[in-house]
Amino acid sequence: MKPALQLALDFVDLHRALGVAQEAMRGGVEWLEIGTPLLKAEGLDAVRKLRAEFPKATLVCDTKTMDAGRIEMECAAKAGADVATVLGAASDATLRECIEAGRNYGIRVAVDLVSLEDPVKRARQAEEWGAALVGVHCPIDQQMEGKDPFDVLRAVAQAVSIPISVAGGVNSETAAAAVAAGASVVVVGGAITKSEDAAAATA
Repeated sequence: MKPALQLALDFVDLHRALGVAQEAMRGGVEWLEIGTPLLKAEGLDAVRKLRAEFPKATLVCDTKTMDAGRIEMECAAKAGADVATVLGAASDATLRECIEAGRNYGIRVAVDLVSLEDPVKRARQAEEWGAALVGVHCPIDQQMEGKDPFDVLRAVAQAVSIPISVAGGVNSETAAAAVAAGASVVVVGGAITKSEDAAAATA
């Protein structure tokens, strides 16, 4: 797939999320993420309202599902999400339930590899079971220690053929490097949402 820019709307107020999303869409964002804080604060109504406002955007509902996978995927799909997330740390049964529910309800399932001891192994399993994509999180704390944020991304990219999203402090200076390291979807949050001009920051 062509590399896409995903905006993480990690707000607790839907009005602010909608305003920033409108600016970012003008700047070229294609994927909008209903971040976990927004989902917890506003519920699935955030998905419904973003879908109504942006009918052509790819909406990612960052459910970070850990259990009860089938019902959470069903809820996200019926609210209008295109993609929902399950944590790779969840049980094998939960991952398979999410992926099967995704097939049934027409929603793509992304497996979040955050904080796994063996993200490459889990990414391979996710692909084998039918996940649509996997997500690599580059911890900011490790970046502060001088570690290469894209080491895990490169390893996962060599192991699977499904699209990979990457998140964790990505900005205009590192987005191209993330794509070069194997990312299909680059997730940006604060570099856009905290800027004075979200449209310009997105562009």
